[in-house]
Amino acid sequence: MKKNALILLLLLIVFTIPIAKATPTTILVYGDSLSASFGIPIETGWVSLLAQRLKDQYTHYQVVNASISGETTLGGLNRIDQALAAHNPGIIIIELGANDGLRGTSIQTLYENLAAMIQKSQKNNTRILLVGMQLPPNYGMSYTQKFKETFIRLAKDYQIQLIPFLFEGFAGSPDFFLADRLHPNEIAQPKILETIWQGLEPMLKNHSSSASN
Repeated sequence: MKKNALILLLLLIVFTIPIAKATPTTILVYGDSLSASFGIPIETGWVSLLAQRLKDQYTHYQVVNASISGETTLGGLNRIDQALAAHNPGIIIIELGANDGLRGTSIQTLYENLAAMIQKSQKNNTRILLVGMQLPPNYGMSYTQKFKETFIRLAKDYQIQLIPFLFEGFAGSPDFFLADRLHPNEIAQPKILETIWQGLEPMLKNHSSSASN
């Protein structure tokens, strides 16, 4: 009887001890209006679609959207220390630079601001997915080409994952944009998600493999 009572007591202890749940790894989306669901319902934006896909396929990740409409690389640089400290992301998706290009910001300034954000993220042991942008040809061939190459150069210099162009596959079609012809509409958001996913999923798989070893 004493033995049975002891076994029962041990079983009660085992089943009443709360099991600690693993803290999900944060993916921080750090961008401008293109990631802040400008002009469309938030739930239809690509960041919300990403959160839903992660919930279905990679449950140990969560998404935090720290994107601000109108943000430039300088604005992003000014607040990145606070964002990294507040969220301690495992991955950061840096989607900034479009507003710099529209304002004609110097290529050197664009590079330096993005490089500083990358360095701060790496110092925080945060893996980086850099999202590239392209400008319409009316900004001049020289500037638009250098703008495009800046993201490629950053990815090479810092050995980080790159998505060359956020609007890949639909940039030339007005059907996928709001009336301003700058911001993608609702039907473009799944396309953006697939473009982001191509660069992000290998990072998720690599992290899952290393965590299981």
